[in-house]
This record gives sequence, structure tokens and C-alpha cells, in this order.
Amino acid sequence: MLFEISTGKSREQIDRGLQDAAARHKFGIVAVHDLKETMSRKGVDFNGECVIYEVCNPHQAKRVLEANGAVATALPCRIAVYRAGDRYKISTLLPTALMRMFESPELEPTAIEVEGVIKAMMEEAA
Repeated sequence: MLFEISTGKSREQIDRGLQDAAARHKFGIVAVHDLKETMSRKGVDFNGECVIYEVCNPHQAKRVLEANGAVATALPCRIAVYRAGDRYKISTLLPTALMRMFESPELEPTAIEVEGVIKAMMEEAA
């Protein structure tokens, strides 16, 4: 259910890699959440490093939403980048696993397609 890659690249290199890979694969980065900054604004001292990228391809999103509107609860797809010791991990919940929860078999082909692209984006960024 979880796909994860470890890398020795810097957070800035990973960020640039994800931005470039998303553009190449015709995905948009809808939002970027720096959890340390967000928690700090809420008065919470979080010493970790964790950034979440919300990614989406609108054509594929339209397909799954038209098949089952409840899929909106799982969109957009998320890629997390977090510090683990002296390295970073890039991880995501697999779209195929998420779509199975909706018990709509017609979602599987799009989930497989999206999963392949997200894995490729992560591998290119790592």
C-alpha cells in the first residue's frame, strides 16, 4: 500500500526533481505543504522535516470522479518527502490500493496508470 524511496539528495534537489517530473508527465503540483512551517504557525514546535506535494492530472481525476464521486476524498494524490536520519524518504500511498477501497472495479485502469506515473516521478526525483 505504501511505495517509498530513500535518497541522499537534498530537499531542494528533490523539490526541483518533483517539479520537473510532474511537468514532464503532465501532472500539476496543486499544493505544497511544509508541515514544519504549518505547525509553527499553529504554535506547535515540530523539529522534523516533512513536505507534502499534492499532485494531479485533471483528465485522470475527471475519469475517476465521474465513475465514483466519493473518490474526491482521496484526491489529489499526495507525495511526502521527509527526513529519516541523514537521508530523505519520498513516499506515497499507492493509488491502486486506495481505489480498491471504493469497490468500483472501473477505477482500476486509471489507478494503474496514475500509479505508474507517480512512481516514475518519485524515482526521477530521487
